[in-house]
Formats: sequence, structure tokens, C-alpha cells
Amino acid sequence: MNADTAIPSTPPEGGGAAQAFDAIVIGAGFAGLYMLVRLRALGLRARALEAGDGVGGTWYWNRYPGARCDVESLQYSYSFSEELQQEWQWTERYPRQDEILRYINHVADRFDLRRDIALNTRASAAHYDEGRQRWSVRTEGGERFEARFLISAAGCLSAARIPEVTGLSSFQGPWYHTGNWPHQAVDFSGQRVGVIGTGSSGIQLIPTIARQAREVVVFQRTPNFSIPAWNRPLPADEQKAWKAQYAAHRQKARATRSGILYDYSLRASAEATEEERQQEYERRWLRGGANFTHAFNDIYSNQAANDSAAEFVRNKIRATVRDADTATRLAPTDHAIGTKRICVDSDYFQTYNQPHVSLVDLRETPITAIVADGIRTASRHFPLDRIVFATGYDAVTGALDRIDIRGLGGLALKDKWAHGPRTYLGLMSAGFPNLFLITGPGSPSILTNVVVAIEQHVDLIARCLDHMQQQQLSVAQPMMDAEDDWVTHVNQVASKTLFTKSNSWYMGANIPGKPRVFLPYIGGLQNYTTICEEVVAAGYRGFRMTSG
Repeated sequence: MNADTAIPSTPPEGGGAAQAFDAIVIGAGFAGLYMLVRLRALGLRARALEAGDGVGGTWYWNRYPGARCDVESLQYSYSFSEELQQEWQWTERYPRQDEILRYINHVADRFDLRRDIALNTRASAAHYDEGRQRWSVRTEGGERFEARFLISAAGCLSAARIPEVTGLSSFQGPWYHTGNWPHQAVDFSGQRVGVIGTGSSGIQLIPTIARQAREVVVFQRTPNFSIPAWNRPLPADEQKAWKAQYAAHRQKARATRSGILYDYSLRASAEATEEERQQEYERRWLRGGANFTHAFNDIYSNQAANDSAAEFVRNKIRATVRDADTATRLAPTDHAIGTKRICVDSDYFQTYNQPHVSLVDLRETPITAIVADGIRTASRHFPLDRIVFATGYDAVTGALDRIDIRGLGGLALKDKWAHGPRTYLGLMSAGFPNLFLITGPGSPSILTNVVVAIEQHVDLIARCLDHMQQQQLSVAQPMMDAEDDWVTHVNQVASKTLFTKSNSWYMGANIPGKPRVFLPYIGGLQNYTTICEEVVAAGYRGFRMTSG
């Protein structure tokens, strides 16, 4: 499987000779970088195509004020290198965007990965040539690449979404999206700022902007539950103690539902008295973070248990926000806690006690237009100097939908997925040979510590490629019946939870016209990994592998 020299072939839309590799990787974030490490170890020649002018993926693009990971730093990191684990020193419990980006750049340099990455190179099309058993990839700049294997490391939260609002082009001030933030610092001092969206990025961004701006108007589409981060510096002795047990911590984390060392309760909510429930919620509230939603083992599946936990958080919001009407609007009642991504904040609800911060509930008074000097709703006009869209992403499938990916018979992946994504193990899709998806739809991905999920998927792909090399196999794809069974299983497991009852981006509900299908696999990382290992042990059951 060594790369050939550059050879001419028919590109998706004409062009010259292609640069030939064994594997093309789309993206150079956490997934793309680790995939390069594993491909190199297999002796395969690879090239990662990265749209940005630097590595980092999510943490390259999301530079908005207050951007921070909601997984603790000592766990949100690679485990594949013991030396890397020991040498990197984190500064805070929850790392900021710039610190994570420094870490990713350190990894790229430490493992000499940059020589295999093409920056400022956005893949626009990828077509499979069945006769030649190769993928032909075209970029927006007109470059062409060829490879036997195409591996998507494009990310689950990388296709930023700007909602369709009348008049945006008429706005005379600057506007921004949190998922594509300027690289230079943005100064909001003395500005009237409108923020649209109160999901995770909005909840992080709003308190930070409020410390600078003259006025902040928050346009809330749906309120969200959020738990305090109680972020703090990370002392050297605490890191040293954790690192002394890193191997054990990692092994234990991989054996959990989320790939994170939370305090997972073993009892149901009904097994505790009301006093015990309140004490447990309070204990977890003071500990901070998403660990809160694991207070009892049935919070995601039992409505009464969920209602109890949700009401505790609503009471905290009411106790924090002094204006009763604002508190009511900020307290979610339209979804079960945790079934939209649980947020982790620093002084988010307290921010609404400041006189220059106000809340507009768009369910009561929707935006009718953006005008030259601000935003107009059904009830009034808001003069603004700047607008920030914290409106999220076309999650999980969006990044792939934006690439013209065509498999056997010219079938477009987007067309195959028109009624919802179909994969086997979230890893491959029938009809698209040698196309591998890192944390694709139908895998635990965004319901986990995504770095742990990435490592599991990359290792699985690398083992598959090694198997193919050893057996002199050239083409792999899932069988249709295996894919059908997996899609059925993913839906059945999701239907037993409260997740499918919420209009969340997990369900594609934030994108008009997107099928309402639960996108990730909710069976848990440990169960998923066990299933994958059984598939491998059975000779890659459900996959068809051939030589050519």
C-alpha cells in the first residue's frame, strides 16, 4: 500500500495530475492529528487537508471571548503517549481555548506532523473511482489528491450555522459567529452588543462581553440548563498526583458511559428520600460541571427523576437572578435536563443582575429583521453596534454535507443520508468503500469526552488498515444488512431515553429541513467499545473486505 507517484486520473471536475497518497485525512484537529500518527506508524503515506491556516480544529475556529472546554483539562487530552501526558502542564481545571490550542500545536510539533498537513486547503469534493479503487479529492483552490483511503476527521461541531434572518447584509456594524471568530482580539468596550443564542458558546461568551460592553442585549431562542464550573487554577502537586496514576485513570474512564471520570450514581432517584435527593443535588452543584446530571442513574430515562433534578436547577436560577420575570425566562421548562447539551458556566446567570444586560425572549417577540443600526423584533427596535451569533452548528453531519462526497455509482453521501445518516458503527457507510468516519453519526462522539472517542475510533481504523495490509486486502465497506441492523439498534437505544423528546441539535432540530433523527449513539462508550471489539474478534463481522 505504499503511495504511487503522481498519476493522472479523472478528477471530480477536470484538472491536472493528482498528488497521490495512501490516505487522505480531512481535518487537522484532535482527530486528524492522531490519525496521522497512526497512519505513519503503519508505514502509510498520508496527507491531511486542513481548511484553516493552522491546526486545532474546533479550538482553532472557536476563539470567542470566554471559550473554554467543559471537560476537565487532565482528561481532555491525548493518552497515546505517556511522555506527552507527563510533560504537558495545564494551568486550570477547565482549559481555555488558547491553552488547548497551544497544546494541540505542541502535539503537532512534538510528533513532527506538520510535514503531512496541507493548510488553507478545504476539501470540496471527493469521488470514488470503483475501477481504480481510489478516492479523488478536489479542493476549493483547485488542487487534486488521490488515495486508496479517505478518512474524515472533519469534526462533529465544525459547520457553523448562521440562521436565515432578513436584512443581515444591511447591518452597518461588524457581526461575528462564535464558530468562526477573528484571530485578532475584538474590543467591545463602549459598544452596544446583541448576542443571539444561549447555548454553550453563548453562555460562555455573554459574561465575558458584559465586562466590556456598554450594553448587552441577549436574544434567547430557548433557555438552557447550566451548572457552575467553579473553575480554578490547577496546582502542580494536584497534577503530579493525577499523572502518577494516569494509566489507571485512563483505563477507568474508557470503561464509563461518557469516557469521563464522573461520580456515577448507582441508585435510582426513587431510592432516595426527598431530603437525600436535595442533598445530593447540592453536593454536585457545589462540585460543579456536568457531573451534576449523574446524581442518579435514571435521570436520562425517567421523567420524574429528571423533573426533580431540573427543578433543583430552576430554583438555583430563581435564587440567583433578581428580576423575577427574567429568571422565569431563563429557567428551561421545554426539555428534560441534559437532553440538550448540559452547559457549564462561570457567572452566567449572575450576569443578568447587571443593569446594562437585558434578555429578549424570542418565543414571545421573535426577530423580524436585522436593520442597518440593529435588530427589530415583533415588539421593538434595538439599536446595536455589533451582533454576535452564538447559533451553533449543523452538527455531526454538517461538515460532510458541505463536501460533494460520491461513492459507488456516483451516489452522493448527502442523498443517501437525506432521511437521516446511515452508518455501521458510526465508522463507515455502505456504498462508500474505504471511507472512514472518525466519530461519525451512530457513534458515541458528542455524548462523550470526544478526545477519548476519537482515540478509540482512530485506533479502530488503524487496526482495520493493518488487518487489510496483513491480509493483502484493498477495499473495505460495511454490508447493507449490518448497517441496517446498526441503525435500528441506535434508534432503539435512543428511544428508551428522554433525549428523543427534546428539540435539540442532537436531533438535528436546529437546522430547518434536517431529518429529526437522534445523531449519536447513546448506548455508552463502554458498551460501544465492547461491540466494536466483538466485531473485530469475529473477523470484522458486518464488513466486506476484498482484494483487487
